[in-house]
Amino acid sequence: MTVAKVIEISASSTKSFEDAILTGVGRAADTIDQVRGAWIKEQKVVIEGGKITEYRVNMNVTFVVGQVDK
Repeated sequence: MTVAKVIEISASSTKSFEDAILTGVGRAADTIDQVRGAWIKEQKVVIEGGKITEYRVNMNVTFVVGQVDK
């Protein structure tokens, strides 16, 4: 049996939602071992002067913290 933990992170990009997701997942994988999945909870944009200047995502990231033997 596997035990996992879920954390919430936010990431942003000036390019796209996809780039924001890749940035967030990449950073999580750099600092946390055994990242297994992510769920995008929310997407937002920042608008200045009528134009989108930033794409933001909030996501839950799941990673394995250990194995439980029965």
